[in-house]
Amino acid sequence: MKAKKNKDSFVYKTKKGLSPSTVSEISKLKNEPSWMREKRLHAYSLFKKKPIPSWGPDLSNLDFNSITYFLRATEKTESTWDKVPDDIKKTYDKLGIPEAEKQFLAGVSAQYESEVVYENVKEELKKQGVLFCDMDTALKKHPQYLYEYFGTLVPPNDNMFASLNSAVWSGGSFIYVPKGVHVDLPLQAYFRINAELFGQFERTLIIADEGSFVHYIEGCTAPQYRTDSLHAAVVEIFVKKNARVRYTTVQNWSKNIYNLVTKRARAEENAIMEWVDANIGSGITMKYPGVFLAGKGAKGEVLSLSTAAKGQEQDTGAKMIHAAPNTSSRIISKSIVKDGGVGTFRSLVDMQEGATNASSYVSCDSLILDAQSHARTYPYMRVKEGDSTVEHEATVEKIGEEKIWYLENRGVSKENAESMIVNGFVDPIAKEIPLEYAIELNRLIQLEMEGSVG
Repeated sequence: MKAKKNKDSFVYKTKKGLSPSTVSEISKLKNEPSWMREKRLHAYSLFKKKPIPSWGPDLSNLDFNSITYFLRATEKTESTWDKVPDDIKKTYDKLGIPEAEKQFLAGVSAQYESEVVYENVKEELKKQGVLFCDMDTALKKHPQYLYEYFGTLVPPNDNMFASLNSAVWSGGSFIYVPKGVHVDLPLQAYFRINAELFGQFERTLIIADEGSFVHYIEGCTAPQYRTDSLHAAVVEIFVKKNARVRYTTVQNWSKNIYNLVTKRARAEENAIMEWVDANIGSGITMKYPGVFLAGKGAKGEVLSLSTAAKGQEQDTGAKMIHAAPNTSSRIISKSIVKDGGVGTFRSLVDMQEGATNASSYVSCDSLILDAQSHARTYPYMRVKEGDSTVEHEATVEKIGEEKIWYLENRGVSKENAESMIVNGFVDPIAKEIPLEYAIELNRLIQLEMEGSVG
C-alpha cells in the first residue's frame, strides 16, 4: 500500500526553479559558513553545464524549473516524539517510528521534505562517542568532518545529479563511529516526500574509524500525485582499516518519483563495505552503489533487489573498483518485472594495475512474469591486472505454467504457488535485511505481484 498524502503544510519554502539566488537563499536560511555556500554555488555552476544522461531511462520529462528545491516543514528538530507537529506525526505514525523506538533501536532520524524533524539517539551511543545527527546539525557542531570529507568521494562534477545535490542539499544523516566501537543495533532514518512537485536532496556522510562497525538503515516513502517529484540523494561512506559498514535501503517511493541517487564508499585495508538495496517503488530509479577498494584485503558487496510493474523502470546495479592487492567483491542482483515494467542491471568491475590476487563475482537474475515486460543486463568488466579473477553469471526465467501445475498437484493453490516461487527467488536478498524490514519488504512484493499469473 502506498503512503497517503497528508495536508501540505510548511513554515517556509523557496520559489520554484533554481538559480544562484535560490542556492544562496538555502545556505543563508541554514546559517552556513561561507565555505559551504561557495561549494554550493560552484556545484550549481557545474550543474548548469551538465547534460541530462541519455544512456539510461528517459529523463526528458524532468522539468527542473517546476520543482521546489527547499521546503521547511517545522521550525526546529525535536528530540522527543510528543513535540513533533501533529500533521507530521500522523505521517510517521503510519511508518512505524514510535514502534521502532519501543523496540529499543539504537537511533532514529526522520526527514520530512527538506529537513530532519525528529531525532533521538540512545544514551549508550553518546557514551561510546558515536555521533549520529542530521547533516545540518553536523555542519554546525562537527564542521571539521564535513570540511575534510564532504564531496571527496562523490565530487560535484561526478554527474548531473551529484552537482544538483551538492548545490541544494538539505538534511540527510551524519554518522561518526570512533575507533574500535561496535554499534550493536541499527541506526535508522526515514525519508518522506509529502509535497507536490518537490525535490528532496538529502546528503549522507558516514565515517567508520579503524576497527569499528555500524549498520545504517533507511526507508523512503511518498504519496501518489499526478505530477512528478524528484529525489536526488548523495551518500558518501568512509570505511577505515579493519572497519565494517552495512548500509540497507528499502525504497517504496510512489510511481511519480524520479529516484536518481549516487552512493559510493571507500574501503581501506581489510575493511568491509556492504550495500543491501531494495527498490520497490518510484517511476524511474537510477542507482548503482559503488565501493572503491583502496586498501589491501578490502571487501565489497552489493545485494540488490528491484521490482518493476506498469509505468516503472528500475535501472540499478553496482560498481566495484579494485585498486589494491587481495581485494574481493561480490554483486548479487535480483529483478522482477511484470505488466510491462522494465528492469535493467548495470555493473562495473574494474581491476586496476596492482590489484594482484583480487577477485570479483557478479550474479544477476531476472524473473519475467509476462510477455510485455523487459529485463536487460549490461555487465562491464575492465581488467588491467592479469593476476586477478572475475566471474559473471546471469539467468532470465519466467514463472511457467509447468511450475504452477507441479505445485497445484501437490495441494498448493495457484496464488500460493506463485507466492512461493517469488519468495524463493528474492530470499537471498530478503534474508539479509533485518526482520521488521524483511516482513515489510515481502508484504510490498506480494502486493506488487498480485494477479501476475493466470
